[in-house]
Amino acid sequence: MLKIWGRVNSSNVQKVLWAADEIGVKYERVDAGGAFGVVKEPKYLAMNPNGLVPTIEDGDLILWESNTIVRYLAAKYGKGTLGIDDPGRRAAAEKWMDWGFTLGVPNGPLFWGYIRTPVDQRDPKALEAHRVKAIELWTIVDKQLANQPWIAGKDFSVGDIGLGVFVHRWHQFPIERGNLPNLAGYYERLKARPAYAKHVAQPLT
Repeated sequence: MLKIWGRVNSSNVQKVLWAADEIGVKYERVDAGGAFGVVKEPKYLAMNPNGLVPTIEDGDLILWESNTIVRYLAAKYGKGTLGIDDPGRRAAAEKWMDWGFTLGVPNGPLFWGYIRTPVDQRDPKALEAHRVKAIELWTIVDKQLANQPWIAGKDFSVGDIGLGVFVHRWHQFPIERGNLPNLAGYYERLKARPAYAKHVAQPLT
C-alpha cells in the first residue's frame, strides 16, 4: 500500500493527501515533521535527505517533493481523474501547480505572521507589503478564472491542487483581500470537493 509520511497541517502534505483522495488510491499516512519529529532520524533521512515532508513509499519507489509526488500519483493512478495523456494539456495544468510556489513567496510570510506569530511580535509593515504583493499575484489567478471554472480550463486538474492549498490560507488571514470575485467563487467550488474539505479547508495551525 502507498505510504505517505507527513503531518496534516503541512500545505505540501495536504496537496499529496488531497490528490490521493481525488484519485481514490488507498494509502497509509505516517505522522512526521513538526511536533512529531521523525524527519531527522537516520531511517527517514535515508529516504529523504532534506529532512522534510512529504515523502512517499510506493513499493520500492521512494519520492519527495510534493509536486513531483502529485504528478506521479496522477500519472500512475489517475486515469479518468487527474491523469492527462495529452502532453500540452498536462503541461498547461502543471505550470499552474508549479506557479503555486510563486504565490508562496508572499503568502508564506502572511501565514507565519498571522497564524504562528503572537500579535505583539508581528511586523505590520512587512505584513502589509506581503499582502499587497499577494493581491498582485492573486489578481493573475482571478483573471485566469474569469471565463472558466478551474485554473487550467473546464476540468479540475493538478494545477488546482497546487494553488488550492494557498487559496484556503489566503481566505483565512485577517486581512483586506481586495475585489477578486472569480477567486472567491473558485474557493467555493474547491470547498465543495470532499477531498479538499477533508484535507485542506481546515482551521490553520
